[in-house]
Amino acid sequence: MRVLTFDGGKVPAKVWAKDVEASAIEQIKNLCSLPFATNVSVMPDVHCGYGMPIGTILATQGVVIPNAVGVDIGCGMVAADTLLTDISNEDLKAILGKLRSVIPVGFEHHRQPQVPASELTFKILDNMVDAFPRKCSIVERESQKATHQLGTLGGGNHFIEIQRSFDGAIWVMIHSGSRNLGKQVADHYNKIAVDLNTRYCSQVTKDKQLAFLPIDSQEGQEYLTEMNACLRFAQWNRDLMMARALEVISDVVGKPVGGLDPINIHHNYAALENHFGKNYWVHRKGATRATEGLTGIIPGSCETNSYITKGLGNMHSLGSSSHGSGRVVSRAQFNVENKNRVQEIRDRMTAKGIVFSEFGKIEYGRAKGLFDLSETGDAYKDVESVMANQQDLTKPIVKLSP
Repeated sequence: MRVLTFDGGKVPAKVWAKDVEASAIEQIKNLCSLPFATNVSVMPDVHCGYGMPIGTILATQGVVIPNAVGVDIGCGMVAADTLLTDISNEDLKAILGKLRSVIPVGFEHHRQPQVPASELTFKILDNMVDAFPRKCSIVERESQKATHQLGTLGGGNHFIEIQRSFDGAIWVMIHSGSRNLGKQVADHYNKIAVDLNTRYCSQVTKDKQLAFLPIDSQEGQEYLTEMNACLRFAQWNRDLMMARALEVISDVVGKPVGGLDPINIHHNYAALENHFGKNYWVHRKGATRATEGLTGIIPGSCETNSYITKGLGNMHSLGSSSHGSGRVVSRAQFNVENKNRVQEIRDRMTAKGIVFSEFGKIEYGRAKGLFDLSETGDAYKDVESVMANQQDLTKPIVKLSP
């Protein structure tokens, strides 16, 4: 860990990254200058985001910042050991094809609702603690659409991957979040925060993209309620996809799989936590909780290793670690710069033994239902270096390869 200080900064930044791009440094400087900031920790996978860099933890007193959680509220990982020790390439191709038929990807969603809207709102709203208000205008408005998005993967860097551990076990790993529900909540409350901050001449100006809501305000309480509903939806979404993925694998291989509880974690959220003897609102944007002994998931790219981890509870990171390996450049920039390398990268991955189905081709651009070139290894930081840079934050316990 190294410590960065900035002129006019309220707090220093504790940094585990070796190299941080200039645009992310500027965003970190903005975080450290917030009048209500109490801690800023920067993970080794850090890269520029909207307002707050992805791969950063921010603790605040008395306020919550929608952009410090992000638009994909509750985005996270789920992983499960299938208890298989072998699987053929033919079965892999069949599994990948069948997965596409039961789990919509990209902008697609289920044609039929997966649960009644009343059941969805009960599960993610009505069973909440009484400390939160009942009013949830965005979640209730979007509930019917959300019933069709439950059990869907989404796009970008969201994925379903079958992996092998280095002791031969076959795992399934899924990366996904709250789909459009989280985006609608994030956009709605960020707009309210911007309006309020502008009206009251806050020193947190609009250009910093860090508009805040006071926790004790009606708007702040409503955001927390709807954010927590999105967390529940995102976890449910991943659980449903995992259950269906294991069913597909079982059908193809002809025997039961799974049996152990999947690991299911968020890496975009805010929560009230106690650190250094005081309560703070801890925002994790592209960072996973890594309290002592807590099981975590840190994925690489679609051609590099991923890890199941145990947290070490480092107080300087507020018990956090990275959420992945982190982008080198933006998706769009990587695609433009590498558009002539599609076949080269595909051949390289094939040589590593990575199996593709007709729905898992590498393409230049974002063709519907396909992952793109910018999800391959060259687009991301080296995951082994990322893990080495956070040895004091988390410990790898299972090493997985695609």
